[in-house]
Amino acid sequence: MTTALKINDLSAAVDGKQILDGLSLEVPYGEVHAIMGPNGSGKSTLCHVLTGKPGYKVTGSASLNGDDLFELSVDERSRAGLLQSFQYPTEVAGVRLRDFLLEAADERGLGPDDAMARIEEQAVKFDMGRFLDRALNDDLSGGEKKRSEIYQLAVLGPRVALLDEIDSGLDIDAVKQVAKAVEGMRSPDLAVVMITHYSRILRYLTPDRIHVMIDGRIVDSGGHELAEELEDGGYDAVRRRLGIEKAPEDGPQRKPADFFTDTPFDV
Repeated sequence: MTTALKINDLSAAVDGKQILDGLSLEVPYGEVHAIMGPNGSGKSTLCHVLTGKPGYKVTGSASLNGDDLFELSVDERSRAGLLQSFQYPTEVAGVRLRDFLLEAADERGLGPDDAMARIEEQAVKFDMGRFLDRALNDDLSGGEKKRSEIYQLAVLGPRVALLDEIDSGLDIDAVKQVAKAVEGMRSPDLAVVMITHYSRILRYLTPDRIHVMIDGRIVDSGGHELAEELEDGGYDAVRRRLGIEKAPEDGPQRKPADFFTDTPFDV
């Protein structure tokens, strides 16, 4: 199976603080990989570094379809097929969702007819038709905003989609809707990296691989048994099994199940 995203020995620091520490990961086309980790483990920083957010001192390598990401500017990474959904989608007054997508599609080299066909086709699939002529994310619920993010990715057709805390702050019904939308994204031409520290969304979708991220690196990978271990014993259980000492600055660890009513924040 062809590798879509390959990360090797990736480290990143900001203001002298090490956040990513020798992280390695491969995600093939056609697969959904979940990255789970406690607050401060560097999950969102991984997204920032891959998409080109400035301010980080970065070493190591990352490639998309064999092309060196770090040789590309932010917009070139997007045109190459790397797109991210955001943890907190922004409301943009006065800009209709349809117009936003037409402009974004044009930037990605899609013709207007092709773009409009995709907008309409995917709107049916993701039940977004009633939002096309409303301002971007205006007066949408949390679940609707997250579903809109996935819909936008489906229209724009990335090669690698980074879903940063796609389930954060959602009630259980919205989590189910978002999980269904993520499953609806599956394609042999797409690799999905879904970042979360909840376990509940994994009850409603089946990732091909689950990775546990602690202290800026992937420390373990496996199947659904990893999510079950985290549900039962939290990240401390993984630390104990792998012999990883807790860094002094780490706060108290909680099981993913304890986050059901909390709004998560991440580095």
